[in-house]
Amino acid sequence: MKHWFRDQHFRSLLKNSSYLAVSKAVAAVAGLATLAFTGRGLGVVLFGMLVLIRSYAQAISGLSKFQSWQLIVRYGGSALTDSDHSRFKRAIGFGLGLDLVSGLLGMVAAIALLPFIGHWFGIPQEYLLAAILYCLLLPTMGAATPVGVLRSLDRFDLISWQGTSYPIARAILSAIAWWHSAPFEAYLIIWFVTDLAGDIFLWFLAWRELKRRRMLHGIRPTLRPNGLEGAWRFAIHVNLTSSLQAAWGPISRLLVGGLLGPAAAGLYRVAASLADSAQKPADLLAKAYYPEVVRMDLATKKPWKLMLRGTVLASVAGLVAAAFLLIAGEPLLGALFGMEFVAAYPVLIVLMIAPLLAMLSFPLPPMLYALDRPDGPLKARLVGTLLYFGIVAPLAWQFGVAGAAAAFVIGYATMVVVLVLQVRGEHRRVRGLS
Repeated sequence: MKHWFRDQHFRSLLKNSSYLAVSKAVAAVAGLATLAFTGRGLGVVLFGMLVLIRSYAQAISGLSKFQSWQLIVRYGGSALTDSDHSRFKRAIGFGLGLDLVSGLLGMVAAIALLPFIGHWFGIPQEYLLAAILYCLLLPTMGAATPVGVLRSLDRFDLISWQGTSYPIARAILSAIAWWHSAPFEAYLIIWFVTDLAGDIFLWFLAWRELKRRRMLHGIRPTLRPNGLEGAWRFAIHVNLTSSLQAAWGPISRLLVGGLLGPAAAGLYRVAASLADSAQKPADLLAKAYYPEVVRMDLATKKPWKLMLRGTVLASVAGLVAAAFLLIAGEPLLGALFGMEFVAAYPVLIVLMIAPLLAMLSFPLPPMLYALDRPDGPLKARLVGTLLYFGIVAPLAWQFGVAGAAAAFVIGYATMVVVLVLQVRGEHRRVRGLS
């Protein structure tokens, strides 16, 4: 493996993913601390209600936002390689326009629909006002332009810095709330304020970096991507993929709440948070891999070798994390959240399959985007999501929260199979293999 480290792109992948790894490790510990203090302070039912309120806002954000960071990396990253700052600024302006419009429309839609559909997801009348106020975060929650700017400028260190600040603040404030036996409203305010502060801080870092490089002049929000060929097609495909991706996170929690109640949503959220920690190596490498691969010639062997090496790296790290959670998961749940949350352990066992699949498949969507096949991840997500929606209710009613987790894993596995088949076909096409 020594020759791997002579590859400049592999070293860059390791450097950028290491920045994110440190950030995510700190954020994961802070996030677990937040969940532990909140779970102990509120109990499983009120904790589940807080999860449902935040998940509703996240779900609408996931459905409405355009993942503009991918568009900026796709068009702006190559522009920076060619020192074409004008094209980079146009990509930022288009991302800004998409974020502003989708964020405001998403907020209006979320607030308007909530009184009619809130009870579907286990949010009763007395918590509707709290959920409506939380939806005011949608314009900043869905904005991904600053992430695209910082990734294109190779400032993963700043993203890492931002990614640790607000989880730590939320954990400290949650600990204070738990110590003082604060009511439900105090925890809701803490989560709201730290979400908002984290988003604003990210915007500030991107603005400061553009100003430092003297690139601020001429950036204007727009929905007319002049000079960015195929930008609308790319944006729409990525938006639809992102909308379907929301089914795997906040929408799945809303469905569990609607099918089985707030307490079940709380147990599902706790199990998912631990399972997600094993998936972090794959997530981090995927975020660092995409900006790297768009700079490479996909007709050569180099990007495909980078994909395989990254997969090996993610698998080793992820398997260690998965083994630890399988062995220590049950006592960990009891120690962190209290004995009433130990019931989440069977759910954790089922959900652990998803991180193993993510380790093997993390380079596939970025590779398809780099190949100008944004329809590929969309098709895979669509197939997996349709299957998930078709089986989640009967499995949840039959097997409880573990059944809902099984539906998630089956849908995710189906998506991975479709991605593998598509990337295999594209590899044969661009490499001229028969």
